[in-house]
Amino acid sequence: MTTSTIGMGPQDDAERAKFEQELQRLLTASEEAGVTLRVIGSLAFQHHCPEYGYLQAAMGRAYTDIDFAGYSKERNNARDFMTSMGYQENREVTIVTEGARMIFEGTSSNLHVDIFFDKLDFCHVISWKDGRLAADSPTIPLAEMLLEKMQIVEINEKDIIDTIMLLLEHPLGGNDDETINIDLVAQLCANDWGLWRTTTMNLDKVRQLATGYSVLTDDFKTHVGKQVEAALKRIEAEPKPVAWRLRDRVGDRVKWYKDVDEV
Repeated sequence: MTTSTIGMGPQDDAERAKFEQELQRLLTASEEAGVTLRVIGSLAFQHHCPEYGYLQAAMGRAYTDIDFAGYSKERNNARDFMTSMGYQENREVTIVTEGARMIFEGTSSNLHVDIFFDKLDFCHVISWKDGRLAADSPTIPLAEMLLEKMQIVEINEKDIIDTIMLLLEHPLGGNDDETINIDLVAQLCANDWGLWRTTTMNLDKVRQLATGYSVLTDDFKTHVGKQVEAALKRIEAEPKPVAWRLRDRVGDRVKWYKDVDEV
């Protein structure tokens, strides 16, 4: 785990409420405008973990921006929508990423909004093409929320905290109904050795690091450990194709991930 302090630090209730209220304003308006936006990042975990969301503040996990997933076919509509809501586009980011990502700055709210289209493309690609955003609302599906964190090779404390909340709140299963679709996660890992390597490595880190948080009860720590164990077992049980097995023979001798270049 890296020692980065991004997304970590004290944040009072008023500041957190500022982010949450602006998120709700954008979600309500986007639905009325017919623009598909699904929440990712810290606010997605907060929204989808009503019982354990309090752990973010208790463990020093701060909001830094508002992040959305969208479809590239709606890129122009998303731009028009954000402009109408009082945000100004950072055109340089749009150009550099060839439209895969847009960043907006609030002219009055001073909040920063990211929109990622079709996928996250950092250490590994986490895609939501082919209608996956319809599987949940107002966040991306829980399987993609898990992978959003697990695909980060140099995982940060904020990502560990969000994952702990997710594993406490939701069961593992084979569907997307308030359930982490671990069957889908296992399938994606079976199709990509690199994603498997990073995901399993980080799940084990979550299990280990959860034991060190004093704010977590022993029952919480035990439950996180059981969830990780079950997830790893399901991922390992998924049949692996020949290409995966051949790559497994090479192992860590060849780099299996992309370095993240922050915008």
